[in-house]
Amino acid sequence: MTTASSSLYQRRKRANWIGLTLSMFAMTLGLIALLWILFVLFSNGLAALELSLFTNDTPAPGSEGGGLRNAIVGSLMIVGLAVLVSTPVGILAGIYLTEFGDTSKTAEFTRFVTDIMLSAPSIVLGLFVYAIAVATVGNFSGYAGSLALSLIAIPVVMRTTENMLRLVPGSLREAAFALGAPRWKVSTMVTLRAAKSGVITGLLLALARISGETAPLLFTALNNQFFSTNMGAPMANLPVVIFQFAMSPYENWIQLAWGGALLITLTVLLLNIMARVFFREKVKA
Repeated sequence: MTTASSSLYQRRKRANWIGLTLSMFAMTLGLIALLWILFVLFSNGLAALELSLFTNDTPAPGSEGGGLRNAIVGSLMIVGLAVLVSTPVGILAGIYLTEFGDTSKTAEFTRFVTDIMLSAPSIVLGLFVYAIAVATVGNFSGYAGSLALSLIAIPVVMRTTENMLRLVPGSLREAAFALGAPRWKVSTMVTLRAAKSGVITGLLLALARISGETAPLLFTALNNQFFSTNMGAPMANLPVVIFQFAMSPYENWIQLAWGGALLITLTVLLLNIMARVFFREKVKA
């Protein structure tokens, strides 16, 4: 090895070592911050995980005890309806962008609008829904909250579905076309099935994002101290309850806020674990 080659090798080795060191340092800082957040969340939230948390409603100011039953049920209903709306819309739009209108002007405009919605602050979408679905009607409602969360979830599902479908080999489509299958059946029964793991991951990402959104619900669903399943009226929900209780002067309210934050975290974590285990078993089979 010549002197010039040896010098170049040493410079590259030093640059590689510096890059690895900085990367490990950044990863360590990120893990420390994440573990610190989880430690504080679990240490404060576990104390609130009692049976009363799921059987009692949110307490009145100054009263003792209480739970989050009304907020849990309200969140499940609002988020569930948002997922039911955003899932078919996002998946079908992603299929159109990939399989039907890939290079059309409509697809380009749709991608442009989707990118804007992905980067738009959630409070802006909440104000938009407030203007069209709350101010015009004259009252807050769970339906308005679901609509606001759907506007947040649809772009995530759409772009994830599009990206996953683009990873499906073209030979798979050609084989299906060669058997005489129409394009709609190839798109839904062949390519979508091949990319279902990635599409489900996109759905989970959207669910994880909207589960903890507070700003849109402040302008749409607002809150309700009492238990209610009427989606046409203000509904209690975990993000808004956590926001209000965390800043309160009452000790039991603060403890309930920690418990609600831990519930959201555990729910998202369990959904991701179940999805990974399920699809891992399907691949092995």
